[in-house]
Amino acid sequence: MRSTCAHRGGWAARTRGEARCRDCGTIRFTEYGALRPPGLPHAATLPRRTAIAADRGAAQQMSRIARRRAWWG
Repeated sequence: MRSTCAHRGGWAARTRGEARCRDCGTIRFTEYGALRPPGLPHAATLPRRTAIAADRGAAQQMSRIARRRAWWG
């Protein structure tokens, strides 16, 4: 469904994080909060030193590939 409303009538705040167009009734979410069901594991992040080493290794690999003539045709 596509609305042709330009929402010029403004937005009426309904609840925290939600607003509704006064003309057409379209709901707009004004705040973002990731929805995470309970029981899911938390995201694991690498220690800073390990992440830096991985980035450096990837950059070195890309520089090796870029120097080869076969890569560029």
